Amino acid sequence: MSWSIFLPYLAVMAISTYLIRAVPFVLINKKLENKFVKSFLYYVPYTVLSAMTFPAILYGTNHILTAAAGFITAIIIAYRGKGLLIVAVGASAAVFVTELLYLFLG
Repeated sequence: MSWSIFLPYLAVMAISTYLIRAVPFVLINKKLENKFVKSFLYYVPYTVLSAMTFPAILYGTNHILTAAAGFITAIIIAYRGKGLLIVAVGASAAVFVTELLYLFLG
């Protein structure tokens, strides 16, 4: 891609990203007191992270059943209060074992 094409794309993306972040600061100059808006803004990062992560969980392996096994294992380990590293290792191990079983049995 040539610079004459790349630089306008870069400029448009930079301006649009800046506007999305700067406009709320300009328009809202007082503290938010509405409980609904505050709770909505509090949960937005978790919602976006979930929306980005969940499809990657389901389609990150060769088979949907192995992905489901890893996902269920991660939920069980996390529900028991273990840390993120333990959850990730446990889910990865579950996917690895079920992929091996699927390879040998299926």
